[in-house]
Amino acid sequence: MATRTKTNRRRKVADSYLELVMECPLASIKSESQLAAAQAMIDRLLTQGKMDDGEEMYLDALSDLVAAYEDLHYSIPPASDADMLRHLMEAKGVTQVELHRGTGIPKSTISEVLAGKKPFSKTLIRTLADFFQVDTSVLASNL
Repeated sequence: MATRTKTNRRRKVADSYLELVMECPLASIKSESQLAAAQAMIDRLLTQGKMDDGEEMYLDALSDLVAAYEDLHYSIPPASDADMLRHLMEAKGVTQVELHRGTGIPKSTISEVLAGKKPFSKTLIRTLADFFQVDTSVLASNL
């Protein structure tokens, strides 16, 4: 009986997956209209509530196709050093003075980075990464 249940479950997963593929094929997205159709399908699946394994597999694959298209056509440049520092300070709720006290970074350096006049140095990246408890790669995107 357990084998029959597993077989029925696999069949149900395959059926839901194939139904979705027939409705919105899993192929490289090449136009804005294809992107809109893919996004509509993603929205539909996410708002329906609980999905079976076939629907989840389909959603994962379709999401990857959307991401690939968006990466190619809507690339987002890395945040500036000033924006990144500002974001980290806001997220942690620290002021320039508190950052200076916690790291020993001169106040003038912090101000220059926030004003966009000075980029991060390797030493500054290490110090800030330790203080904010983030990986250095988070701060090193512009090096």
